[in-house]
Amino acid sequence: MSKEKVVAVTDCDHKNMNEEEAVCARHGLSLRLFRCKTEEDLIHALPGYPAVLNQYAPFTEKVFAALPDLKLIVRYGVGVNNIDLEAASRHRVAVCSVPDYGIQEVAGHAFALMMALTRKLLPMDASVKAGRWDYAESIPILRYREMTVGIVGPGRIGSCFAELVRPLGCRILGCDIVPGRRGPDFVEPADLDTLLRESDVISVHSNLETSRHLIGEAELAAMKRTACLINVSRGGIIDETALADALNTGALAGAGIDVTETEPLPDSSPLRTAKNIILTPHMAWYSEEASSDLKTKAAEEAARYLTGRPLKNQVNLF
Repeated sequence: MSKEKVVAVTDCDHKNMNEEEAVCARHGLSLRLFRCKTEEDLIHALPGYPAVLNQYAPFTEKVFAALPDLKLIVRYGVGVNNIDLEAASRHRVAVCSVPDYGIQEVAGHAFALMMALTRKLLPMDASVKAGRWDYAESIPILRYREMTVGIVGPGRIGSCFAELVRPLGCRILGCDIVPGRRGPDFVEPADLDTLLRESDVISVHSNLETSRHLIGEAELAAMKRTACLINVSRGGIIDETALADALNTGALAGAGIDVTETEPLPDSSPLRTAKNIILTPHMAWYSEEASSDLKTKAAEEAARYLTGRPLKNQVNLF
């Protein structure tokens, strides 16, 4: 089959390609999976393929220059930080993401982290299992109606998180790093300084492209000592060394972190030994249904291009 009728997959760690193969079959296309990790791998594997699905392999200026037939990259996920968007645009390569496959899952994970941190579930579980039975070890715990929850990035996922928090009666603040989105009407717009200063819980839902190193030592110092910080968005938004220091010195009460700057989290990371932190392995996106939707929607975007239909989720317009 001509490469113009093949969806090439640069790399993928999913257990199978069932959904992608089903989409291709419906549109008279075929699928070919590669195991690319480096620029050189991509340059060697992809000549002649106009449309590819991509997970981690890096698309750089060097790669685009070497692949003149490439016209479309669809990334498995919301973020596209492994793709040089400016280079893609210069080479007239459309880059698409899948922005809506795991909204409820990520928002729910952030909410679960919030509940576990604010109700002190993990330390109290450990206390009981160690033979103690003393609620006073959890002090202080605040009533939710007296709390303020800050959302950094009130987009699709941040707004879904706000809807989960709303029934608790919290005051909810929203700050978007890129102006224009304010979230649901019940979310109170705030600048970042106000949100950091007044929130008892801060949940990060912004993207890495606009928010890299957004929260560092100064921002952590501006937060309440009793506050908790949650990140289910992207590693690299929070300074991890500064976060560990804040937790270990009591400058911050707790943190729930699902994403880190380097993944898997290195053994040497200070987060591994920080106090009052919950760490999960970049799993907030996952449910059986979200995993299937991600694979299906990524393949459908590639199929749209190869069958001459308009793209739905292009992130670099040119």
